[in-house]
Amino acid sequence: MNTVYLSIGTNMGNRAANLELVHSLISRNIGIVAKESNIYETEPWGVEGQENYYNQVLCVKTALEPAILLHKCQVIEQKMGRSRIVKWEPRVMDIDILFFNDLVVKEEGLEIPHPLLQERNFVLKPLAELTTDWVHPILNKNVQELLEACTDKASVVLLELAD
Repeated sequence: MNTVYLSIGTNMGNRAANLELVHSLISRNIGIVAKESNIYETEPWGVEGQENYYNQVLCVKTALEPAILLHKCQVIEQKMGRSRIVKWEPRVMDIDILFFNDLVVKEEGLEIPHPLLQERNFVLKPLAELTTDWVHPILNKNVQELLEACTDKASVVLLELAD
């Protein structure tokens, strides 16, 4: 089984319900959700004038290979109503592959580790809940070191959701 870290985020509709639904779809179509971070409310990254996001990181055990994993993530996004018209537009669901084992992949449309993860607090804070010692195979820094070096100052607030 492969160990994959996925970042999930939503800033449209019922954000909590969107996260619940994507958990279910990932479990049915990708693999076993072994661990999940807390949920954070975060400012939009790269653009202004959007609703805040709910973000979370999942550790998933999967038998899928990277290209198939990407395809299945994109199918889930589409099922949930995601369109890909404008870069960093508001979205019902965004699923990013952060790490896939220790693989480094650079192909058309697929880059692992995610090329911007070290620049994003909304990814690093929840990722650090799940693993601080996972080493970025290109930057040779663990998640804790990446978080400490990150210059992103956007708000990342732990969310207390009622059950």
